[in-house]
Amino acid sequence: TKNIVENAVNSADHTTLVAAVKAAGLVETLEGSGPFTVFAPTNEAFAKLPAGTVDMLLKAENKATLTKVLTYHVVSGRLSASDLKKQIKASNGKAELTTVEGGKLWASVQDNHIILTDEKGGTALVTIPNVFQSNGVIHVINSVVMPN
Repeated sequence: TKNIVENAVNSADHTTLVAAVKAAGLVETLEGSGPFTVFAPTNEAFAKLPAGTVDMLLKAENKATLTKVLTYHVVSGRLSASDLKKQIKASNGKAELTTVEGGKLWASVQDNHIILTDEKGGTALVTIPNVFQSNGVIHVINSVVMPN
């Protein structure tokens, strides 16, 4: 019954993501009706980025870059893991997703897990699929995906 932001705020694994969403001014958007599919990196995922990256992105002067990175983790619509797997199967093993940022993510399946590939060739594993919200669905991922 809670929206994406209300639930993320209560997740101990997503404090970095919540801080980033607030810094980017995206709270209102992600509390909107959506629906949205959010690929939500954990704190551990953010920690994998080069040292200083998160601090740099959270600075006010880097808001545009932060917004670009965060909106790259969001796809319009409510796409469950089974929806994604159907798209993957229909697309011969690799479904192309258009992000709210305007870039592309590619979803594939490996050992029954959904894998995202970003525009730079980086990958993220969906570790917890289908966290349904009132305005969409969150899929927890283990890496931050990056737009070009």
